[in-house]
Amino acid sequence: TANHIINKDCKDERKFRGSLKICSKSIIFEPDDNIQPIIKIPLRDCISIKAPEDNEANNPFTRASCLDKMGDQAAMITAILQSRLARTSFDKNRFQSISETLHMECKAEMVTPLVTNPGHVCVTDANLYFQPLNGYPKPVVQITLQNVRRIYKRRHGLMPLGLEVFCTENDLCSDIYLKFYNYQDRDEVYFLIATYIENHIAEHTAESYMLQWQRGHISNYQYLLHLNNLADRSCNDLSQYPVFPWIIADYSSSVLDLTKPETFRDLSKPVGALNKERLDRLVTRYQEMPEPKFMYGSHYSSPGYVLFYLVRVAPEYMLCLQNGKFDHADRMFNSIAETWKNCLDGATDFKELIPEFYENDSSFLVNSLKLDLGKRQGGKMVEDVELPPWASGPDDFLQKSQEALESPYVSEHLHEWIDIIFGYKQKGSEAIAAHNVFHPLTYEGGVDLNSIMDPNEKVALLTQILEFGQTPKQLFTTPHPQRIIPKLKSLSRTSSHSTSIAESPVSPNEESFEDLTEESITLAWNNIAKLKLDKQYKIHKDPFFFLFCPLSPDSTLKMFSKDSKTIQRSVSFSNMALSSCVILPGDTTVISSSWDNHIYFYSIAFGRQQDVLMGHDDAVSKICWRDGRLFSASWDSTVKVWHCVPGETVSNKKHHFELLAELEHDVSVSMLIALVTRTECLNMIFLLFLLFTSFFHTDSRHLLSTGEDCCFKVIDVQTGMLISSVTTEEPQRCFKWDGNTILSGSQSGELLIWDLLGGKVTERIKGHTGAVMSMWMNEQCNSVITGGEDKHIMFWKLQY
Repeated sequence: TANHIINKDCKDERKFRGSLKICSKSIIFEPDDNIQPIIKIPLRDCISIKAPEDNEANNPFTRASCLDKMGDQAAMITAILQSRLARTSFDKNRFQSISETLHMECKAEMVTPLVTNPGHVCVTDANLYFQPLNGYPKPVVQITLQNVRRIYKRRHGLMPLGLEVFCTENDLCSDIYLKFYNYQDRDEVYFLIATYIENHIAEHTAESYMLQWQRGHISNYQYLLHLNNLADRSCNDLSQYPVFPWIIADYSSSVLDLTKPETFRDLSKPVGALNKERLDRLVTRYQEMPEPKFMYGSHYSSPGYVLFYLVRVAPEYMLCLQNGKFDHADRMFNSIAETWKNCLDGATDFKELIPEFYENDSSFLVNSLKLDLGKRQGGKMVEDVELPPWASGPDDFLQKSQEALESPYVSEHLHEWIDIIFGYKQKGSEAIAAHNVFHPLTYEGGVDLNSIMDPNEKVALLTQILEFGQTPKQLFTTPHPQRIIPKLKSLSRTSSHSTSIAESPVSPNEESFEDLTEESITLAWNNIAKLKLDKQYKIHKDPFFFLFCPLSPDSTLKMFSKDSKTIQRSVSFSNMALSSCVILPGDTTVISSSWDNHIYFYSIAFGRQQDVLMGHDDAVSKICWRDGRLFSASWDSTVKVWHCVPGETVSNKKHHFELLAELEHDVSVSMLIALVTRTECLNMIFLLFLLFTSFFHTDSRHLLSTGEDCCFKVIDVQTGMLISSVTTEEPQRCFKWDGNTILSGSQSGELLIWDLLGGKVTERIKGHTGAVMSMWMNEQCNSVITGGEDKHIMFWKLQY
């Protein structure tokens, strides 16, 4: 803290209180009064620096700043800082408690926009501390480990040395950003924080956030924020500031209509490709350009662009970049519509937006500090940002922007923009096809600074890259799945139902029966931990293979009546084990497969075997029925598709099937699921050859599987992308899931309830004395039957 004295020892002497900052290349005085100017004096311009007693101060940074070459300056400044840090250590008297245990201490720098502050990092069993060398902005920054919610390793200055810590789930800005002097210190601090914090979510990956977003658990805004964090974007690093898309393309209408597609920007293209005429010129130049080729001479996110938007709330940053001056008034952020038009038509303007456009703080649109930002050519002073006609004010503009970002149109197309910025269209041939090619130096790994021996060249190149802008770290290498949009009730359904009410005495309440069923299923899964054992029976002499009907290696098919508590049918088809069975539509016929290579047809009504099909050359391991076709999998490494011959139906006495297709596999197939996807021209049947247990979610899009590798894995079947992976302590033999929660039967006999998004077990229910081999759940999801290695079947009910 210091006073800037004007006209010292004169009658009109004036004092202005503020902060005096001795930096590595300049002296800065920042007055407390925003009306007063910031004073910046480069050290290389100083003739002498004297203390009050007129003795010349010995400031080593002055000597460093007077060196001619930037590389020499940087080397000397680094040496001075390291020397000072080596002579000091963290003050242990700053610990919050005398009982704290020290785990690690190292040197680091706290990163803020355009400034890094050197000091000491200390990690205990309870807190993370940073003590600045100069005691600014306060003597010690302290963060309680239990409050930490997110931690990210960062790439700072193109080097893997950063670490950012958040104590909130969804906030844009972090609690502290640290840059270390070597990656070993960074990784050790990361490990200590991740080990000792509670309720942390540091393990979340881009794929796990994608699953939450697809299922609608997080908003478009939250998802983009998480992707930016995972891609090294930070509010503390202006060269890697979070990037958000232009969404709205209409800035002239008096009313913003979010139901019209033309209201929105084409999210499948980068900003530079939105104007075809400009794009044609850029492509022609690109084709004629020698290596390294690039389409765009400027980036979509850079420190200059970020401060272009934020000049009204962070003028000091623009003054720092612009050598103490604001940009020309006509080049300032004057109007939303003008900025959008320039991004469409400008020869070198391809910038996207920043998160502030979709938040609740509109101060960046208002000149509340009354800054003198200059006068435009028409004579108009630069004041508040001019808003589109459909916005009644800054807050209304942000609210409508938020509504646009979360609109159905954007939810359906946001994955296309993610492909460009964070995904597979960011690099390589896909980037060229998408007209998304920037200078190679902007990409991660585009330059190896360690390979550059000349320190001056290294500093110059690093400065150039940081000022030009950096492409986010690539998060996805395959096409990003589309968000799952809930289907709305059609108007025709409502109108036709109204007509039927007039024609017949149907209760109006029946209209919402489907909704009530969905609500009851949701309620059941929300209370799945209240599952209680109702009854249990032993009906086989060997462990179960399959429900429902129950099968076991004793080669019998048994039908058990829960009401009479007796076995109604017991049929032996073979002297070898039965592997699986299905009940055909109509509930009159059971098809069962056997290890004796055959498939058996059994009539429930007549209580006898109807037919036998010689299925495979080895044991038939699994069968399923879908859309009038029988699918069979075998240890002979084949899957066969059987078609019921026209004229012969499953209700006939005999069943005549002809082989429709045979598909080979490299190993024996022990699990089979048929997913039928309908297109306009063709019915396509996708067969999954599996050596583990797996089930599709009801959206027919996500496949959850588990096997001997003790992992639950979620796959998006449209893109083949692995979305989530959760490790289990032991193999899970069977399961049911609703997309978020898993009910599984374990090797040890317990029923486990999993939070798939959180990746943890939330409840354990004691069940069988051996492995749970099979599981069945009713349509309402409130009754469960399990079959176990202990030869018992157990009936479970929800106890609300």
